[in-house]
Amino acid sequence: MTHDKKPAFRAFLKRAGISFTDETLLKTAFTHRSYLNESHIEGEHNERLEFLGDAVLELVVTDYLFRTYPDIPEGQLTAYRAALVNSTMLGDIAEELGMNECLFLSKGEAKDTGRARSSILADTFEAVVGALYMDQGYEASDRFITQYVLSRTENMIESGAWRDAKSAFQEYAQATHGFTPRYEVVRAEGPDHDKHFVVSVLVGEEVMGEGEGSSKQHAEQNAAEIALAAKK
Repeated sequence: MTHDKKPAFRAFLKRAGISFTDETLLKTAFTHRSYLNESHIEGEHNERLEFLGDAVLELVVTDYLFRTYPDIPEGQLTAYRAALVNSTMLGDIAEELGMNECLFLSKGEAKDTGRARSSILADTFEAVVGALYMDQGYEASDRFITQYVLSRTENMIESGAWRDAKSAFQEYAQATHGFTPRYEVVRAEGPDHDKHFVVSVLVGEEVMGEGEGSSKQHAEQNAAEIALAAKK
């Protein structure tokens, strides 16, 4: 861990209420691929831990929803889960915990703000879950996820945030404009293994929102979310 990041790491651990036996795992969780590529440093970036953390996060959230809402059908539980683990939700949690200050990024990635940075933070949150699982096992990961993700379940349900944004916006567009929304790719950037899409949603000829994501599907959902927020 580089010296200049130590205060940020200490602040994050204190705020999150966790500790690590193996601090190398924690540093890896915050190391973006771009940082190693730019610095030509030998080491491991966080994508493998993100892969693991994504699975742990999904299991913990699924188990909780299954046990807590025995009368809710599978399709709606799936929507609940998607709302709790989407990149916007996880990015917001990561920001609140001070993860942004702990990131190891290339100079180019470090300049990103808004939705692009939120996506990086969401991936980092999953990597931290993976690192915690490797360091201390399932119970520690479960406590962390329960405190910072599952604690938002009630508000998510009450606010209706679990509803699929594309479906909700389609209902609105058809009811108020008489058109079915269509989605157009504005641009796609980056190599095949790390694409970034920007997509517009149009009603008739009017652009109602523009979203970003690591896939066309994610970008479309983000565009629909922005369009829904703009109409309120």
